[in-house]
Amino acid sequence: MSTNKNAAIRYQALDKCFRDRRYRYYIDDLIDACDEALIYYNGTGGVSRRQIFEDIKFMESETGWSIPLERKKDGKKVYYRYEDSDFSINQQPLTDEEAQQLQTVILTLSRFRGLPSNEWMEEVISNLEWRFNLKGKNENIIGFEQNPNLKGLEYLSDVIDAASNHQPLRIEYHNYKNGGRDISYIIHPYYVKQYNNRWFLLGRVDGREDITNLALDRIVSMSVAPDVAFVPNDSIDFEHYFDDVVGVTVRPSTPEDIFLQVSEDRFMYVVSKPLHQTQKIIDENNRIIRIKVIPNRELDQQILSYGADMEVLTPDSYRYHVQKIIEENYKKYFPMQDDCIDNVELCTR
Repeated sequence: MSTNKNAAIRYQALDKCFRDRRYRYYIDDLIDACDEALIYYNGTGGVSRRQIFEDIKFMESETGWSIPLERKKDGKKVYYRYEDSDFSINQQPLTDEEAQQLQTVILTLSRFRGLPSNEWMEEVISNLEWRFNLKGKNENIIGFEQNPNLKGLEYLSDVIDAASNHQPLRIEYHNYKNGGRDISYIIHPYYVKQYNNRWFLLGRVDGREDITNLALDRIVSMSVAPDVAFVPNDSIDFEHYFDDVVGVTVRPSTPEDIFLQVSEDRFMYVVSKPLHQTQKIIDENNRIIRIKVIPNRELDQQILSYGADMEVLTPDSYRYHVQKIIEENYKKYFPMQDDCIDNVELCTR
């Protein structure tokens, strides 16, 4: 049975009300219960009386759950409850469609079995298979890009737990700069993100106002800091925090319009797999596209990965930045040519 998210939230709220024998739920109470549930999960409510009646009608139908609903009169009013207080829509057997969908979910989750820090995944999958008698197929038909040998994966589950439970972390972190020395941080974890097959922790480090991102593969040691009061995130919406960048490096800057020209051979590849969500085709004949982002190292890597198939046209400042990178690379691969330019006699020998 396919339902949208809001409908699923309302059905669960109504099911809870109908099972409750402590209170009498009149239509206005049902509306309030659904409203509260929607606000809790979505941030917005707004349920009409008509919508609740339609939900009840659906739940009573064979397409829904055929719920055994009683309408009990209380003077001129009516309250609603299940005939059997032990009944619940969550106890009903799966439909064929739901069973097939759940089996696909189990198959997808199974791809993460055996990864470090994913012991909990084994328990979740096994419980699903046992509870619904749905053994995932042995045939492997899905492949995810993952690197089980990546350092730092053993910290992933603990980092997620700390972020969920609002626990500050004491981290010993290896800094590749300044001689590669280790640095100690107290960080208040807010968000975990994967990019380019690596995991990053984003949070606020004690003594700093900006958001810091730490690569898990550079963590030397980590532990919960119970003696430190957690500083909650009350300003960053991580759902949109990365909207203006490629990757995970976010600098306090304004997004720029960056125009790129793509070779004929690679143009359709770039169109089918955009560099960024803002990508637009500006001139299809000349294969010019535009993205609006804050330039960072990850953008450099994306553009340079196309080699001669992608050229930065504007802005001049970013074009010059990429040009300098290419010049430095040129010197590494073609030192003799540089020597020839500097010493004409050497080239004529």
